[in-house]
Amino acid sequence: MEDDIQKELKGYSSRQKAKILQRFFKTGKGDYGEGDLFLGISVPDIRKVCKKYFKNISFRELDTFLKSEFHEYRLFGLLTLTYMYEKGDEELRKEIFEYYLNNRRYVNNWDLVDTTAPKIVGEYIKNHSKGRNILDELVVSDNLWDQRIAVLSTFAFLKDGDFDATLKFAKMLLNHEHDLMHKAVGWMLREVGKRDEKVLKEFLNKYYKRMPRTMLRYSIERFDKDERLRYLERL
Repeated sequence: MEDDIQKELKGYSSRQKAKILQRFFKTGKGDYGEGDLFLGISVPDIRKVCKKYFKNISFRELDTFLKSEFHEYRLFGLLTLTYMYEKGDEELRKEIFEYYLNNRRYVNNWDLVDTTAPKIVGEYIKNHSKGRNILDELVVSDNLWDQRIAVLSTFAFLKDGDFDATLKFAKMLLNHEHDLMHKAVGWMLREVGKRDEKVLKEFLNKYYKRMPRTMLRYSIERFDKDERLRYLERL
């Protein structure tokens, strides 16, 4: 099955698109995606292949893709896990959750985190509250992607009006040095505001002077122009 999947994925590849993706995902020396390799396959095409094979693929076969040097192969493996999780029973979901965390060193770019962490880590922990300490450990990790997994996983909680973890992590990461975390936190704060603007404004009014500008800008995107300017001009 692995050979069939690779053949199908490569059939969607494009050298020109690969060059664009290499630049877009910052793969140069010293960048966050240093050394990552691309085949030039679009996400919709990867999803087509995932939907075709997710019901029959094994974890052993997924290992091949998850541990690949090619970004799109890792994305295929991770997206396949989300489809398996959605359709799986409780036993399979637990296995997927543990497999994801045990292999998270391969979840090493922002798109890999964003498309999978809420649907696997977030959803599992939402239904197993004792697992929240795992996010508390990830958010203080020295690894950027562990921290982003923690923040993005709280997206699953927001759907139920549970803002506590998102707000706690946002406060903890106010002084984070990386722009990718500023964007992630700002995005989740914006999602809080979609569900309860009062809660977001209470947080902003307390911390906006300490927030990195990118984090603040992301969090207030849904405000009207005048209100956005009022927050930004106060910095």
